[in-house]
Amino acid sequence: MELKFTKMQGLGNDFMVIDQINQDFEPNPEQIKAWSDRNTGIGFDQLLLVSEPTKTGVEFRYRIFNADGSEVEQCGNGARCFARFVAEKGLTQNRSIPVETCTGNILLELKEDDNVTVNMGQPILAPDAIPLMADSAAETYEFLVDNTAYQLSCISMGNPHGVLLVNNTETAPVNKLGPRLENHPKFPNRANIGFMQIIDRSSIKLRVFERGVGETRACGTGACAAAVAAIQRGLTDNVVAVTLPGGTLQIEWQGGNAPVLMTGPATTVYEGILVI
Repeated sequence: MELKFTKMQGLGNDFMVIDQINQDFEPNPEQIKAWSDRNTGIGFDQLLLVSEPTKTGVEFRYRIFNADGSEVEQCGNGARCFARFVAEKGLTQNRSIPVETCTGNILLELKEDDNVTVNMGQPILAPDAIPLMADSAAETYEFLVDNTAYQLSCISMGNPHGVLLVNNTETAPVNKLGPRLENHPKFPNRANIGFMQIIDRSSIKLRVFERGVGETRACGTGACAAAVAAIQRGLTDNVVAVTLPGGTLQIEWQGGNAPVLMTGPATTVYEGILVI
């Protein structure tokens, strides 16, 4: 069987995208692991599937698999690539595209400047919905690692995030502390861990250790979670430029029940065919 795919990237966060509407294909974890390998496979952070919707009121179903083969709830950089893919492939003629995910619907909007804005919906702050092992909601939560206490903001953007405030992202122990916090018992489904540095009222720097992936050059939902954490704690204004190693995303959150809006680029790298 020949399987067509597209390699895409958003700020260096890279994806293998497969049209499951016009191809009869369902991945298995071993295939995904093999394809994600950067030495012997295609190499990517996540596999994205474009599928028929299972609900009314949306155009597509959006599914995401990490490089380790696990299916996850959400990926913001992937959502922008998803929008670019369905437009370039002629799967939609619309500029505003409602999409189903396993944790709710999101709205993708293609901009004239080739950026894509994703309405990510409301941030989830209730501990049981993140999910987080905590008795009640708080601005930050204490996590013990090797007898050292760390204060994390905990937020779900359709997937769980912990955000740690640091003095300098360049010297932050991302690859040492990241996996310890990702797998902390307080996160029953594990979590993406952001290391956030406040630059000024309108900008922050961020590195993200992604659940099931490791550190990536960019994480859209991580940028959203970090912006929400900074805004919620009064550290920034409601519109924040979030600079990651791969580039900058614009995040807006007006607080309360307002949705989080994420704007940034999405680029096609190449087309390919796999024989499976």
